[in-house]
Amino acid sequence: MADGGAVRRVADGGASGPARFWAPGSHILWRYRENGGEHVHIARPVTVVRDDADLLAVWLAPGTECVKPVLADGTPVHVEPLESRYTRPRTVQRDHWFGTGVLKLARPAEPWSVWLFWEPGWQFKNWYVNLEEPLARWESGVDSEDHFLDISVYPDRSWHWRDEDEFAQAQRDGLMDADQAERVRRAGRSALEVIRAWGPPFSEGWQHWRPDPSWGVPSLPEDWDRTPAHVSS
Repeated sequence: MADGGAVRRVADGGASGPARFWAPGSHILWRYRENGGEHVHIARPVTVVRDDADLLAVWLAPGTECVKPVLADGTPVHVEPLESRYTRPRTVQRDHWFGTGVLKLARPAEPWSVWLFWEPGWQFKNWYVNLEEPLARWESGVDSEDHFLDISVYPDRSWHWRDEDEFAQAQRDGLMDADQAERVRRAGRSALEVIRAWGPPFSEGWQHWRPDPSWGVPSLPEDWDRTPAHVSS
């Protein structure tokens, strides 16, 4: 485990043997592969809040050192015009998570995760549905690939799509074919069904959760981009 987080075993009754779950307080990596490639371009050390057969919940603490993509000349990705944002050469750089922390929630095999944001002083701001590949677990964390399209959900249960322009541009630039784009739209519609029904995790009161004050800020390991053993073997 990253930072030596403890692992507990829970029998899942399947042929693959016992499932491996991280104990609360463990430090793991939450990573994203680059779109259209195999390299990791986002890596965030997080603290496990809950991990079981139904849910992985992690805390991204303020000030955490992370890895993020930038253009090859160091320009932040978000300031590049959309038309060339995904075609200009990129690299990665270390930076620190700014602002308040983020609670991330993901259910097994679900093609999205739900992030909770707060304003300073723990004033709850919104949920953020990040459409993505279902998380792939490995010995030191979880990996995914972002699907560009997202949904913001507010305390009054209103919602709206986010980043539809980036989703369309990614298709124009060949980062996503028509079949995958349709799967992402279908995932988004499924997420909206949960939102409209006010199902989990929106109904579960996570906006009232607070991190354990004894938790430290996880460190970014030097080998943050290592290939998981199950992939390299």
